[in-house]
Amino acid sequence: MSEKLEAMRHSASHVMAEAVRSMFPDVKFGIGPAIDDGFYYDFDLSRTLTPDDLVTIETKMNEIIATDAPFTGGELSKDEAKKLFADQPYKLELIDDLPDEKVSIYRQGDFVDLCKGPHIDFTGQIKAVKLLNIAGAYWRGDEKKPMLQRIYGTAFPSRKDLKKYLARLEEAAKRDHRRLGKDLELFSMHDEAGAGLAYWHPKGGMVRKLIEDFWRDEHIKRGYDIVFTPHIAKIGLWKTSGHLDFYRDSMYSPMDIDGQEYQIKPMNCPAHILMYKNRLRSYRELPLRWAELGTVYRYERSGALHGLTRVRGFTQDDAHIFCTPEQLENEVADVVEFALFMLRSFGFNEYEIYLSTRPDKYVGSLEVWDMATETLKKALERLKIDYTVDPGEGVFYGPKIDIKLKDALGRTWQGPTTQVDFNLPERFDVNYIGQDSAEHRIVMVHRTVLGSMERFMGCLIEHYAGAFPVWLAPVQAMLIPIADRHIDYAQKVAGELKSQGIRVEVDARSERMNLKIRDAQMQKVPYMLIVGDRETEQSEVSVRTREGRDLKGQSIEAFAALAKETIESKT
Repeated sequence: MSEKLEAMRHSASHVMAEAVRSMFPDVKFGIGPAIDDGFYYDFDLSRTLTPDDLVTIETKMNEIIATDAPFTGGELSKDEAKKLFADQPYKLELIDDLPDEKVSIYRQGDFVDLCKGPHIDFTGQIKAVKLLNIAGAYWRGDEKKPMLQRIYGTAFPSRKDLKKYLARLEEAAKRDHRRLGKDLELFSMHDEAGAGLAYWHPKGGMVRKLIEDFWRDEHIKRGYDIVFTPHIAKIGLWKTSGHLDFYRDSMYSPMDIDGQEYQIKPMNCPAHILMYKNRLRSYRELPLRWAELGTVYRYERSGALHGLTRVRGFTQDDAHIFCTPEQLENEVADVVEFALFMLRSFGFNEYEIYLSTRPDKYVGSLEVWDMATETLKKALERLKIDYTVDPGEGVFYGPKIDIKLKDALGRTWQGPTTQVDFNLPERFDVNYIGQDSAEHRIVMVHRTVLGSMERFMGCLIEHYAGAFPVWLAPVQAMLIPIADRHIDYAQKVAGELKSQGIRVEVDARSERMNLKIRDAQMQKVPYMLIVGDRETEQSEVSVRTREGRDLKGQSIEAFAALAKETIESKT
C-alpha cells in the first residue's frame, strides 16, 4: 500500500468516527488505523450496531467528505490533551502511555482525534468509500478489557478501483475455506469440544493424507529422516529451551503427572535436540536432517481464531537440520529450493521472499548474527532469487527467510520459513566432534516447506475454490447410474477403477440423473461417469467434467488411462 493510499484510508477512519459521533453523541472512541485493503475504528457504544447502521454511517461519511473540510495537525501538552479528551477514557489511557510530553492531534471540521498522522489535505480527496462489516474487538487486544465494536471499511482513489475490490471480496467469500470445508465435508470445528481445534472428516482426511504422503516421499528423496516425538514433556525441558521465558503467553497450563509438572508441547525442536544428544556426534555424520509432522498446541485469543488458518492445535511440517557453519549456506539454499518446489507442486507459482534481520531483543553475539545473515543472503543470491530485507523482523534466536505465497486472488499467505538458531544449541550445549577431535557448537536450522497442515489446507481450499486438482481430489470420479437397473454395472466399473488406484464412488440414490450430475459438480468431483443401457451394453462410460465438458463415451480402459495420466502429472 502506498503512503498516499494509506493516508487516505487513515483519513477515512477519522471521517467514519465523526459520522458515528453524529449518531451516538456519547460514543467512546478507541483507535482507527489504516490496514491492508482498508481501515477500521473501534467504538464503545450504547447499543449494538446493525447492518442498517452501516448504511446510515456511510451516508453521513459521504456528506462529510462533500464538505471538503481540511485536515489540520497540531500538538498539545499532555495536560491540555487530557482536558480535551476528558470524557474519552480510552484516549486518556493512550495519552498516559505516550513517552513524550507532547501529544499530536488532528482535526477535520469540529471533530478532533488523538493522532500522529499523516493525513490527506481535505476530506474531499476521499474519492470512494465503503463500509464492510462489524466485528467485536477487545480494547488493545486484551480479553480482560472491554469488548468494543469495530467497523471495517475501505477507500480507494476511484469508484472503478472500489468496484474491482468489492468484486474480489465477493469472489473471496465464495472461496472461504470455512464455508467450503463444511459444504464439501472436509473438516469441522466444534466449540462444545474446544475452540480452535479442527476435526478432519474422511474427505479432508484423504486430502491431508495425499499431502503428507507426497511430503514424506520428497523429504526421503532429499536425505531427510522421518522422526516422531511425544506431545508432552516435563516442564524443565521448556525452561531449558527458554520457551517458558519467551512463549509463556502462548503455552497452556502444565498438568500434574505423578507429582511432576508436564507441559503440552508448543514446539517440536527441543525433542529433536534430545534425540541428537542421545550420543556423541561426529562431523562425518553431518548434516543431519530430521523431519516430523509434529502436532503442537499454542494458545490463540478467541478473537483471533479463524477456521483452519488460526487454530490452537496444528501440525507443523517441521524439520531441524544439524550442521557445521561451513555447511550452512548449502543447507539453506537447498531448503529454499525445496520449499519453492513444494509450492509449485501444489499450484502456487507466485510468492514473495523476505530476509528478516536482527530484532531489538536477541540472543547471541553480533558477530554470529552478521555471519548468519550474510549466509542467508548468499544462499538467496546463489539461487538468483529476488528478496526484500525485512529489518528487525527476525526471531530472537536468529535471522530467517520467509516465503509468502500468493493464491489465485493475489492474496498473500504465510508459508515456508527457514530460521537459523543460536539459542537452543547454546542452551542445550549441542555440539559435534570436529576434525581436530575437539567439540564445536552445532548450527541448527529450523524450517518448514509448507507451514502448518491446517493453514496450508485452508489456503489450498481457497486457492482452488474447493476444486482440487485431480491428484488431490478426495473423490476423483462419481459413477452415476441413470436407472436402478444400471447400479450393478456402475458398481462393477467402480471396482475396476478402484483396482487401478482411482478414487471413485457410486451415486445409487433414486434421484434424477441431472440432479446427481449437479450434486457431483457442487461437490467439485473432477469426473462424472454416466452409465445407462448403451454404456452397459458396450462396456463404456459417458464422461463429463466438473467444468461441464462432455468427453463422450469411452471404454473403461481409456478413461482409466486418461485419469491416471492426469493424476500422475499432477496437472
